[in-house]
Amino acid sequence: MSARMRAVQIHSFGDLDTAGLESVDVPLPAENEVVIDVAAAPVNYVDLVTMRGAYQFRPTLPYTPGKGPAGHVSAVGADVHHLKVGDRVLGMAEYGGYAEKCVVRGDQAYLLPDAVGFHEAATMSLAFDTAWMSLVDRGRLAPGDSVLVLGATGAVGGAALQLAKALGASTVLAGISKPSQFAELTPLGADDFVVQSGPDLRNSLRDRVLELTSGRGVDVVIDAIGGDAFDGAVRAVAWRGRLVIVGFAAGRIPTLKMNYPMLKNIEVSGIQISDYRKRAPDMMAKCFQSIFDLYSQGRLTAPGAKLFALEDWREALELLNSRSTRSRLILTP
Repeated sequence: MSARMRAVQIHSFGDLDTAGLESVDVPLPAENEVVIDVAAAPVNYVDLVTMRGAYQFRPTLPYTPGKGPAGHVSAVGADVHHLKVGDRVLGMAEYGGYAEKCVVRGDQAYLLPDAVGFHEAATMSLAFDTAWMSLVDRGRLAPGDSVLVLGATGAVGGAALQLAKALGASTVLAGISKPSQFAELTPLGADDFVVQSGPDLRNSLRDRVLELTSGRGVDVVIDAIGGDAFDGAVRAVAWRGRLVIVGFAAGRIPTLKMNYPMLKNIEVSGIQISDYRKRAPDMMAKCFQSIFDLYSQGRLTAPGAKLFALEDWREALELLNSRSTRSRLILTP
């Protein structure tokens, strides 16, 4: 008889009433996989979007949601040689985290140093790796560069503030909806703020950035907002600067006449972090090594977390959907 475990199962997109915590077979690793005994699984907004069937990739039904669980390795495939049973890891699985055990590709399981606990690793997953790749690979951040982070109060935004400062940015500007939010971002490395809401952002956002940079503009923009904020930010990029698109929280996907990047010698690029795990696993390993090293050195802090038992997965999703908490939400099987 197969060993069993508890896992959240989604049977129909868009209808969480058909989902529930069920008893399923414990997964066995393929030759290039490991199985993780899940200690902490983050609840991410992308999980909710995927459950609704609104994400750009749809898993095969039924499936277990959950990206980025952390825990101990409990089984190792024959072709995985850098990990062993008992190792503490962060597993960047696309799905499967809302369970007692999760299977993940061996090259997407990252050893945790002693300084990084399971809860801390889970709160940093998906946000810090997205921010690191946005800054380092797409944005080519260099020491002394100036950075504007739009959506600075979000998970990726907060990670980008910290990482930009830790990686040597000279000036880090936080894009926020109202000035009262700035005080909570100064401990994360924000030097000043730019208001990313209100009328005429095309001009007001640009003018504020130019004011704060002595008319030069910023070298790197990390944009998780899109919409009108993008229209202003792209005009605030310095000569030979880089703007990296992370998402469109404002709702509108902006457009840009391509003679503008040519005339200003700027770059506009985007990031889909899942593709890095699939196509560039060595680069992802370097990314997480950098993040864990900076955290171990005390140069990064993990976001605050609110913990939920696995059986309370739906309560956690409802809290996330309400946008009434700033804490990262973690399931603890």
